[in-house]
Amino acid sequence: MKDISAIRADFPILSRNIYDKPLVYLDNGATTQKPKCVIDAATEVFTLYNSNIHRGVHFLSDRASEEYENAREAVRSFINAGSSEEVIFTSGATGSINAVAFSFGERFVGRGDEILISHLEHHANIVPWQMMCRRKQAVLKVIPVDDNGELIFEEYLKLLSKKTRLVAVTQASNALGVILPVDRIIGAAHAMNIPVLIDGAQGVQHGVTDVREMDCDFYVFSGHKIYGPAGIGVLYGRAGLLSELPPYQGGGDMVKNVTFEKTSYNDLPFKFEAGTVNFPGAIGLARALGYLLSLGLDNISQRERELLEYATGQMHSIKGLRIYGNSPHKISIISFLLKDIHMYDTGMILDKLGIAVRTGTHCAQPVMDRFGIEGTVRASMCFYNTHEEIDRLCAGIEKVISMFS
Repeated sequence: MKDISAIRADFPILSRNIYDKPLVYLDNGATTQKPKCVIDAATEVFTLYNSNIHRGVHFLSDRASEEYENAREAVRSFINAGSSEEVIFTSGATGSINAVAFSFGERFVGRGDEILISHLEHHANIVPWQMMCRRKQAVLKVIPVDDNGELIFEEYLKLLSKKTRLVAVTQASNALGVILPVDRIIGAAHAMNIPVLIDGAQGVQHGVTDVREMDCDFYVFSGHKIYGPAGIGVLYGRAGLLSELPPYQGGGDMVKNVTFEKTSYNDLPFKFEAGTVNFPGAIGLARALGYLLSLGLDNISQRERELLEYATGQMHSIKGLRIYGNSPHKISIISFLLKDIHMYDTGMILDKLGIAVRTGTHCAQPVMDRFGIEGTVRASMCFYNTHEEIDRLCAGIEKVISMFS
């Protein structure tokens, strides 16, 4: 892996000051910063070959189409999908889950059927299933978690039944950082021929993702959380299963033939890509994936584990600080509160010190309800963060405490 100073130099925004102080960016769980190669990719599209894909016969359209399909292959390779037709570009993880909720629901879910999710889910993996259940008169069931934020696996097994049509769970909690035992979850579901969707929005950027080894039926993630552009995401699905699902949007590029009497749909993956897709975003995403591969995914995972261990040790020594999500199996997220100090006050003071953290429910309100709190302060680290930045965070927290003591 490159030297940390060289890595940080790849990210232009990390060199700027906030309120005359060097930026400490610890909100990577919300969105990651972009390396220069991703920024350059967008510039190249718009200055060299901007044109609608899959529609023109001229040079610009051919080049844009080629780069877009190259991006699809880059994603396929990155997650080890079996075929590029199993990779569908969407607006993000939220768009991907909504697509499955509609299409899978239309094809396979009826009155009284059940969908299982966990108590750790982001709203994006709750609300689409609630909407689908209302539409199809189905039932949403929730797998509970313990006081450490870990899924209670025995309760999950009890919830699985002949009525279960799909299990949809996050790979890692965006609110607590807890990693779910997705291999065991998938294995138990598949033993009963139940398909599984994994929300990888907080998983794919932290190490190697192999959807075939994982054996999931659907896998979703967002580009902006893996150092790529916003507005682009991925839906992976098994080709056989995707072929059985109806499209969830209609329009150009997802059709083969259209008359006023009947429309025939295009082959995979185009059946699920209606209209002009975000091809510059897909190309930028591919560039981001290439950058991560150049650093080494195992190297990234190892560095982030080390940062998490260091930050956890430093923060445990701060009197009055409570960490939520005390599982030994975590991504590099620490969610915490300071005794009697509101999370927003903590976040605002840290901001004035040049330190960017997240405050609130993190779009996971049921998680906060489970622990009887309004929300937390969340510090989410990635490979370009440093020990010195963690030290500045801890010093900032101590200053917050002293101001309110």
